[in-house]
This record gives sequence, structure tokens and C-alpha cells, in this order.
Amino acid sequence: MTAVVFVGPTLSPETVAGHLDATILPPVRQGDVYRIAQQNPSAIGIIDGYFEGVPSVWHKEILWAIEQEIPVFGSASMGALRAAELADFGMIGVGRIFEDYHTGVLQDDDEVAVLHSPAELGFQPLSEPMVSIRATVAQAQVSGLLPANTAAEILRTAKTIQYRQRIWAEIIAMVKDLPGVAEFRDWLPTGRIDAKAEDARAMLTRMADHLSTSPLPLPKPTRTEPTLMWKELRARVDAGEPDSDQSVIDELRLNPELYARYRDRAALAVLAREDAARCQYTPTRDDLVRLMTDHRADTGLSRRSDLMGWIKANDLNPESYEEMLADTARVEAAVASRTGQLEKQLLSELRRTGQYSNLRDRAASKQGSVRPIGSPGVDRLRALMWYFEYRLDQEVPDDLDAYAQALGLAGRDALFELIEAEFLYSNKGVDAGAAE
Repeated sequence: MTAVVFVGPTLSPETVAGHLDATILPPVRQGDVYRIAQQNPSAIGIIDGYFEGVPSVWHKEILWAIEQEIPVFGSASMGALRAAELADFGMIGVGRIFEDYHTGVLQDDDEVAVLHSPAELGFQPLSEPMVSIRATVAQAQVSGLLPANTAAEILRTAKTIQYRQRIWAEIIAMVKDLPGVAEFRDWLPTGRIDAKAEDARAMLTRMADHLSTSPLPLPKPTRTEPTLMWKELRARVDAGEPDSDQSVIDELRLNPELYARYRDRAALAVLAREDAARCQYTPTRDDLVRLMTDHRADTGLSRRSDLMGWIKANDLNPESYEEMLADTARVEAAVASRTGQLEKQLLSELRRTGQYSNLRDRAASKQGSVRPIGSPGVDRLRALMWYFEYRLDQEVPDDLDAYAQALGLAGRDALFELIEAEFLYSNKGVDAGAAE
């Protein structure tokens, strides 16, 4: 088998292919190295891997691959972390980031962690790794752009930001009044250093050299102790336990229409995250509580035990469940900020899907046949109950203002005007006070 490289946001598949003839796999997770080592690849390269939400690659499976006399290289991100931890046992680390972890200059995992888009959107990085921020600031100092005090404050500020929100726009906004920052901001588009990408490319070059003309001397492998947990992991992989996330996506792909709908929703969530980072928007606790309440009502999770059971059944934990709610809040905020821009696009979509003419004709018919809004005899509560309980088969929302704003309306009064017109139109010739 050819070489294998686990990579995601750090390098594109095209970049990897330009340096090394290899099978390219998504960011590594628990069980992946053991699984691929059984196919006896000529070498394994680890660049990216999962840090949270998905179990990380085990040290023992890397050691087992080395025991099988398969050279395992690491660099840039998860690869640099594991290589620093396993260098004494034969894993081959490459690059400055690996060296800094190995010597103790770097210790925190968040130095290389980034937020990235899903696989379907190409693992695009959505935040800036701290190691690249450090390299960029150092280069700016060498170029004479940043005084030492300003450089130190930029690094201190960046380190205080959670890695998911760590982007240059937010960092610059927090230090904009310091000497040299304006010049640094203008220099960034061309001067920014991608430290992880540089190290990853160096690793691919080292792997190519090893496999072609300059094989590295490999240390005597260390025997992997067959602990109970290691036996259990091997048993799960050997039994053909599927990659649950990927298998779910594959099942979804079998329904192209449904796949397209969820893909577009996922893309909207990714764009909303980028938008939130640019605008420095963070969902409030009240937002998350409201969305959790709505979700529990929609799914019938009235008791806490029901909610916790749902979270477990959907392969989540409380933190990832909260992040799911935060995604929804960010989408709501992104949509609300563009309400005035959406109507033209909505009309375009209606025309594209063939819905426009039917809705246009119905609107014209409604305007020509119902009596003016606010006519006597229309009971607001009755109209609301008719619309939600009879037409939509759901309860009247507790927060009518929020419901209205989600539809691009100003508030509950505008919503009621819309419902009242529909009530009158649908009950033409029936006494409004008695209509059901």
C-alpha cells in the first residue's frame, strides 16, 4: 500500500498530492491508525486530528504501527503533539512546532487547535492557530513593524481568546490603539505566516525523501503491551465497527434531495460562524436557554432524563449539545441581520423552483376578496388558534415576537395582520366570529 496522510484544515488534498504520492484521509481519530496500519502502508503521516467531540488518536495505536515497522511521521497539529510525546519511541517529528512541543517551549493543545468546517465543505479553517499568530508577530517584528511591547500584547490578547473565536479581525480590534497596529493590519494580508502549513509541507518532503532516495534509520520498535483497553479497541476495529459519523453521512447521500437540504443548512451554519467571528457576536445564555426550551418542546423532551437520553442517543455530550444550540443562534443572528436583503433572493428562489406564479396569483386573489384588515368581528385569539392549531397543527408559540421576527416580520402585530388576512380569505362567506 502507498503512503497514507491524515490531513484536514492545514493543507488541501491538492497541496499534499503536489509533494507526495499518498492516500489522503480525513483528520485522524481514535482507531484510524490501527485500522490503516493493518493494510501495511509504506508510511503514515499525521498532520491533522480531532481534539474534541471525537475521541483522539491513541498513542498506543501509533506505537503498534511502529512495532509493525511502519514509519510514522507527525507534524503541524495533532501530528506534532503525538510526535513530541512519542519521539523517544520512534515516531518521526518534523518542523518547528514539533520541536517546540518536544523541548517544552509549547505545552498547550490550543496552540495548534482551530475551528474548521465539516468534511463536506473541505475542512476549511475558520480560526487562526496560536502557533501561526506567534510566527506572524515574530516576522512583523523582524520587518520592523511592531514594537516589542505591542508584539507582546498582541500575543497575550490572542492567547486569552478561545481557539474557536481566535481570528485576526478580533485580535486587531482588541489592540487597535497600540503603536504599530495600523501598519501591522495593513501588512497582514501579504505578510501572515501559516506555521502549520509550512511544517506540514516539510513533513511531506521528508516522507517523500524517505520513500525514494534517503530512507531514515528506524529505531528498534518497542513492544506494545496488550492492555485490556487496547484489546477492546482492536476488537472494535477488527469487528468492522463503522465510522459512525461517515456512515450516517453516506446514508444521507442515498437521498439526494434530503442531502442537498442538509448540506445547504450546514453551509449556512459555517457562514454564520464566520459572520459571528467577524462581528464579535457570541450567543447569550438567554439565547441558548430559549433554543433549548424550543428544542425540548419540539422533540417532547419534557424531563431532564429525557434530554440526557436524547443527547446520548445522538452521540453528543452537554458541551457539544450547547454548541449545536449556539450554531442555531448564530444562524438566527446572521439571517436577522440581513432581513432586508433576503426578499429579492426569496423571490428568485420561488421563480427557480416554480412556486412564484402560484403564490403571486393567490396573493392577488386574497387582496381582491377579503375585507380590510381590522374589520369588526375578527377575534385575534380565535384567529391565532385557528392558524396555529388548525392550519399548522401546533401550539400557539409563547413568544410571538420571536416567531414573527424569524419570519422577517417586525413583530407580533405584523404577524397578526398576516394571519388575519389569511383567516378572512380562508373563511370567505363564513361569519368571522363563528368560523373554525
